[in-house]
Amino acid sequence: MMATSYNAKDEDGHITVSGPGTMRSKKPENTAFKQQRLPAWQPILTAWTVLPAFFIIGLIFIPIGIGLFVTSNNIKEFEVDYTGVDVSSPCFNCSQNYMWNSSRPCTCSIPFYLEQPYQSDVFMYYGLSNFYQNHRRYVKSRDDSQLNGDLVSLTKPSKECEPYATNENKPIAPCGAIANSMFNDTLELFYSDPNGTLIQIPLSTTGIAWWTDKHVKFRNPAGSNLTVAFQGTTKPVNWRRPVYELDADPENNGFINEDFIVWMRTAALPTFRKLYRIINKNNNMIPTLPQGNYTLEVVYNYPVRSFEGRKRMILSTISWMGGKNPFLGLAYISVGSVCFFLGVVLLLIHYRCGNQNNSQDISN
Repeated sequence: MMATSYNAKDEDGHITVSGPGTMRSKKPENTAFKQQRLPAWQPILTAWTVLPAFFIIGLIFIPIGIGLFVTSNNIKEFEVDYTGVDVSSPCFNCSQNYMWNSSRPCTCSIPFYLEQPYQSDVFMYYGLSNFYQNHRRYVKSRDDSQLNGDLVSLTKPSKECEPYATNENKPIAPCGAIANSMFNDTLELFYSDPNGTLIQIPLSTTGIAWWTDKHVKFRNPAGSNLTVAFQGTTKPVNWRRPVYELDADPENNGFINEDFIVWMRTAALPTFRKLYRIINKNNNMIPTLPQGNYTLEVVYNYPVRSFEGRKRMILSTISWMGGKNPFLGLAYISVGSVCFFLGVVLLLIHYRCGNQNNSQDISN
């Protein structure tokens, strides 16, 4: 006859049977944690705990929103659309006749007038409209290993780059649709002094990319000579020159070219702007861009009429909160106003219902 043992636990009242052919009980142990007897705190929401929260949020958010909105409005910004849609536009002929890989670049000049001087550093942006950099296949069309200087990916690009991975049986560097569609207009700015002499405004080509992109995500292949390092590869289809000829400065050439890096950081919306150049302030006594007449010289290389896009140049200053963006201030003002309004409504409801309940209690 088979023997069976019994172990009783007095504290939980259940018995566990152990022995050959038996199963242990699945009942949780009699502990505070497993039996859910841990001490807990449950807040009781009352009018005097909820209403102050609404009023505090409103009183904090509204002043912050006003400050952000005023700061954003104080940022100076000036836009010049040079798409060339109108017949009267100086860039109309360029927009009509230019195509990718055109052998003769088209140049146009757009005069404009600055009504207010720009005192601090000025940031020059190029803006594109109706350009969907957020398309799923477009965003994936790149090889991050290649852009980080990996020699294997340089000669064997990722399949994500198709159909811009190879051209004429040679690997493309940099591969992918993002790199192939890189913005390549050349913008130059000239100031017309009171004597009518055109003075070229110096534009800084470095310092426009994120530090992490410049020093971490993008690297050139090993080797001091980029021509040798990129030997055996070919340029993207829509580029005029290979990647190792983007700039004469070796610290701003190849995959670490800052214009290229800025373009490779895809935009979330179809209408966007990207930093193109920086106009640094050199003399505290002289405005960076004085009031007066200016001319924007454009080498028209980037066609946008085929997809009904628009191109523009933006001159802007910045503040402690960045560039001009009224949305954040309006969001704070809206949330604060809604909370304050709800606080007032709930206070009136509580006052009215509270008086009615007190009257019923007295009558009873």
